[in-house]
Amino acid sequence: MTQIILAGFGGQGILFAGKQLAYAGMLTGKEVSWLPSYGPEMRGGTANCHVILSDQEIAAPMIQSPDVLIALNQPSLEKFEKAVKAGGKIFYDSSMIDRAPENNEAHVFAVPATTIAASLGANNLANIVMLGKVLKESEVLTMDEIRMAMEKTISARKQNLLDLNMKCLQAGFEYQA
Repeated sequence: MTQIILAGFGGQGILFAGKQLAYAGMLTGKEVSWLPSYGPEMRGGTANCHVILSDQEIAAPMIQSPDVLIALNQPSLEKFEKAVKAGGKIFYDSSMIDRAPENNEAHVFAVPATTIAASLGANNLANIVMLGKVLKESEVLTMDEIRMAMEKTISARKQNLLDLNMKCLQAGFEYQA
């Protein structure tokens, strides 16, 4: 079982990235849970999403101690960093967060996701850059599995953005600190 919390400002695509993980997991035959939390935070405040991928039935969708944390802003890092399991992984957008996580028991990956996305002409796809790095370091799913999920979940009117999403995913996957 892999438990993942994605968190950031509303509008950063937190729920979209979580949906890609959950949908890809479902396509590979895993049991999945996708629990978004946004309320009034949806535009500008913090939003988060709990995703669980498992080979067995999932008892509850809430995550207390994630295996993986993806933090796209400072408030999200501060809220969830201490909860990450010993040996877990913290991925944070070093373009938006000016300090390293304070969880000494987790593996930490600083990824300038916003800067990378902007360099590709995709200012709003830092979430996908970060997802690529998570795929590389956690091996929870493959690039092809995420691509299949995106092909199914990106609306027909936005299908032209699939290639840009894949370019950002690849850039995150290839990023080396």
